[in-house]
Amino acid sequence: MPSRQNVLKAFPSSALIILIAFTLLLSIAQSAFAAEGQKAGHPSEGLFLIQIILLVVSGRLLGELMVRIGQPSIMGQIIAGIILGPSLFGLIFPHAQASLFPSEGAQKSMTDAIGQLGILFLLLLAGMETDLGLAKRLRKSAAGVSLTGIVIPFAAGFALGELIPGAFLPDPEKRLVTSLFLGTALSISSVKIVASVVREMDFMRRNIGQLIVASAIIDDTVGWVIIAITFGLAEKGAVDLMTLATSVIGTLAFMAVSFTVGRRIVFEIIRWTNDNFRSDLPVLSAIVAIMGGMAIITNLIGVHTVLGAFVAGILVGESPILTRQIDVQLRGLTTALFMPVFFGLTGLQTDLTVLADPSILLLTAAIVVIASIGKFGGAFAAAKFGGYSASEALALGCGMNARGSTEVIVATIGLSVGVLDEKLFSIIVAMAVITTMAMPPTLRWALARLPLREEERDRLEREEFESESFLGNFERILLTVDGSQSSRLATWIAAFFAVTRKMPVTVLDIREPSDAIQDPNDTATTGAAPQGRAVADDLRQCATDLLASASPKQNMASESDIHVTVREKNDKLETMLEDVSGTGHDLLFMGIEPTMGEDGRFSTSLQIMTSAFQGTSAIATARGMLPERPQELRILLPVSGTERSVRAAEFGLAIAKAAGAHCALLLIVEPRQVRAIPRISDRGNDQWDVLNKVGAIADYYGVEIEKVVQQGPSPELSILRHARSGKYNLIVLGVSKRASGSLSYGSVADTLLQTADRSCVFIETDLAASQAIRE
Repeated sequence: MPSRQNVLKAFPSSALIILIAFTLLLSIAQSAFAAEGQKAGHPSEGLFLIQIILLVVSGRLLGELMVRIGQPSIMGQIIAGIILGPSLFGLIFPHAQASLFPSEGAQKSMTDAIGQLGILFLLLLAGMETDLGLAKRLRKSAAGVSLTGIVIPFAAGFALGELIPGAFLPDPEKRLVTSLFLGTALSISSVKIVASVVREMDFMRRNIGQLIVASAIIDDTVGWVIIAITFGLAEKGAVDLMTLATSVIGTLAFMAVSFTVGRRIVFEIIRWTNDNFRSDLPVLSAIVAIMGGMAIITNLIGVHTVLGAFVAGILVGESPILTRQIDVQLRGLTTALFMPVFFGLTGLQTDLTVLADPSILLLTAAIVVIASIGKFGGAFAAAKFGGYSASEALALGCGMNARGSTEVIVATIGLSVGVLDEKLFSIIVAMAVITTMAMPPTLRWALARLPLREEERDRLEREEFESESFLGNFERILLTVDGSQSSRLATWIAAFFAVTRKMPVTVLDIREPSDAIQDPNDTATTGAAPQGRAVADDLRQCATDLLASASPKQNMASESDIHVTVREKNDKLETMLEDVSGTGHDLLFMGIEPTMGEDGRFSTSLQIMTSAFQGTSAIATARGMLPERPQELRILLPVSGTERSVRAAEFGLAIAKAAGAHCALLLIVEPRQVRAIPRISDRGNDQWDVLNKVGAIADYYGVEIEKVVQQGPSPELSILRHARSGKYNLIVLGVSKRASGSLSYGSVADTLLQTADRSCVFIETDLAASQAIRE
């Protein structure tokens, strides 16, 4: 990591000068806009644009400076608002500041609207970053840490709210609600800040790093529920048991529906929008509508809209398709506009001049101390009781002590509903800034002291394999069928990947409606051909049967994770394949007949499909008699010293895992290589190393494989000879396209296509096309 001095030198020295000159120039210009607005009797559009530009530019510049010194960028955005607000600019030039940023009226409402929308987008992103699977895996330890880390500072903050003089309260009659807000503000960690520092330290996959983030996730989730309910109480002005019961029951019902049928509904909305709209960024609009709809629902049940936005983000983040694209699109808009505006407005509303009052300064110090000791002490104690070492408990306590955006949003909500005044608001923001800026260096110091345990090392190696695996590059399957035996085989393979990789499958029957017998009583409204729906039903049934026979240790999908849709053939085949390539489909399974043309090469239909589809293709060709059940497959994986064959072996091992099938690895070498003795100077990735590589992949998938080495000058003859002698009924071969007038994958693949008397799968192992789709 570069030193702080070098980082500061790298920061453009003229940036602050430009910012000051920019501010003075806009301050002069804004007077004319303000006068224009007053003269016309309505808010000035020009002044509004100046306010937004100032907040965005100053927030991004100071945010960049904070990042370069190892602090979260939102700290710079808050500080930018503090500089432009009454704390500094207003202190030096009070009239100019009041004119540039009016404290009331329609002009202020315009910027506040952007800020309020920013809160929803921030919570949407926070939800998308929430890893529920991580929280579930560490639920016992994380729940204990989160519970003690919330209860202790919450109780201390609530007690402080009950004891502080009434002069600090905007409405002494609402002391209870103010105390609840104060307790909430002191008790919740910011998962965004925590996760960013843990990720920066490369501890995201370490045990303690996962526990810190999982605890922060639970913290954040519970916190927003508390905030939403407290907000409902604040609107009523007092504790009404009926209102409280309605809010709590409504919140529980909302959460229950969201995480059951809501997950499926959100996925279907995203999939349908992505597959049917041709205009730009339709999915982004759909997600904004989902977020708005769920925010409205939470508002109707009497809790704050932030809960709806947060839960919407969680559901969007769990969608099995397009998550990377959605994250990039939303993050760009939120980071560039909503974050600097919202946090800048927070700084504008913060008046640090109130700290000149010794009593307020003392109260601020007390709140910072209570928040830090309560959070650190609660997390440390829970970690020690949970069996963690002192070093791990120390890191956990440091990591949970960041407030960041969460407390700022809490304070903003409290100010907007009148349970906090500007003094308490400024105190809470100051506390959030201090604890957040203290957290990164203390957590870095604590994490650097932690050794790596043996079981951790093994788990990290497994996770590193998953991140670099061939199959980890794919997100969505397109299955093309025509009702043949090859279609049946391709359907099985799609089901295998649906249960092992949780990949959604779209079925496209390439036959014309007149080519298949239709049921006149079929009145389904999906618009898809009946034969396509029959294949989809077979796929679902196959996946269900596989899940029923799977062991819990195999870590398969659940039935709710199986997503199968049907697409109607309503255009030329090549046109449709070009279209679906742009909707996130990056893996094409083709099960059609005839597979071979009259020239002995792959058929014209297959050539058209592989040329039109812009992802990775796999051709399934059924030969001989397919077994009655997928579990009766016997899979042969021919390999050489190439990376292509290793990727194909991983593809075959994933099939073997899902089907519980017997699997053999066949390495074919020339006679002289069998006699050769490996030397230390031999380079890696040769024909002998591949046995260890594929063996490691098999261990990862939990598949026992038989390793066979055969010598012979003709790989294709060796493959067929061993397949017959071992009674293997499925050969999986890795291939790549060759420059040719027709579709060709090389001599070995062409020979197997022409002469094999058992089923084959030819899987392309060049990732360039699929990576291009995601980009």
